[in-house]
Amino acid sequence: MRYANDDTSRKLYTDFLTRHERCNFQQSVEWARVKSGWKNEIILAEAADGTVTGGMSVLIRRIPLFGNLMYCPRGPICDPADADSLRQLTEGAQLLAWRYNAMALRMEPDVPSSDVGFRAALEQLGWRLDGGAGQTVQPRHVFRLDIRGKSEDELMAGFNRKVRYCIRLAQRRGVQIRAGGREDLAAFHRLLAETGRRSGFLVRPLSYLERMWDELGPEHMQLLLACWEGRPIAGAIPVHYGNKTWYVFGASSGEHRDLMPNYLLQWEIIRAAAARGDAVYDMRGALDSTDTTSGLYLFKSRFGGTLTEFIGEAVMVYKPMTYRLYRRAERLYMDGRERLVTLRRRREQEPRPVPWPLPAPSGGEDAPLSA
Repeated sequence: MRYANDDTSRKLYTDFLTRHERCNFQQSVEWARVKSGWKNEIILAEAADGTVTGGMSVLIRRIPLFGNLMYCPRGPICDPADADSLRQLTEGAQLLAWRYNAMALRMEPDVPSSDVGFRAALEQLGWRLDGGAGQTVQPRHVFRLDIRGKSEDELMAGFNRKVRYCIRLAQRRGVQIRAGGREDLAAFHRLLAETGRRSGFLVRPLSYLERMWDELGPEHMQLLLACWEGRPIAGAIPVHYGNKTWYVFGASSGEHRDLMPNYLLQWEIIRAAAARGDAVYDMRGALDSTDTTSGLYLFKSRFGGTLTEFIGEAVMVYKPMTYRLYRRAERLYMDGRERLVTLRRRREQEPRPVPWPLPAPSGGEDAPLSA
């Protein structure tokens, strides 16, 4: 085990990450730089000959009153059945906890909940799993579409009939998809803020999107805008890294929703991912449940993806009392934020003059995603 603490070793880690089947952009060096309020450490697991067999990007942040918290989004990157790599990464995290005087390490592995062997291996090493009941930072349920080696006709055939209809409708009515640059992020953010007000979720500031672009774009991050009569009416930010593309942010105007721009945006993202040779298109969150009546669930499920439930949060606690108090404070904060979002949504829903013509029903295109 060793740490990737110079440019050469970090490049070695990046090469390993991009080639790995379980590659996730949130484990990348670039993503760690996006999270500017966190320090970053990368742990490498190695075979006897020095070959890298596993990796873990750990973000470290000071929490006022409680000390340092370590977080590993969608890690570790290794074969879930590789017990030795898991052991090395766990021991490396323990040394980091001592160095930073951390109260705990939380991670949300990119591993399905059905992998009982991985769960057992973590528990044997001392990790505590939430058993599916706890709230996670990253979406617990996602839709993943297998696009490996598929033609456009094969992809289209896998969509629900309504999806095919809506894509063609958007094309017939003149919706155009164009790629945007950093200078277009402000227009997208206005759409994102409108979507957040309409659907009742908080949004990242424009500076966050700009930092994402500076670190990931345009090699790994794209901005796509759906335009009608020259004006953006919807947009999406996909991130592609290694063998996957992720739908990270989506937004749309309350006007012209009858033009179905979000369906056409998804089609363009999927086409581009397939053309790159990606294996998976990850549409990310399907909310916290598998309620098949929710609009977001219906929208994403119609593209033919598989609902994937991840194993959830695994925690290694180094300071039990401190972490217990922190978790109580965190729950109070999250409850307060939820009440704030609910209050804002109620205010947005107060009676006001009705626009004419009426906008079309959402159909579940809005995407309250957290990256």
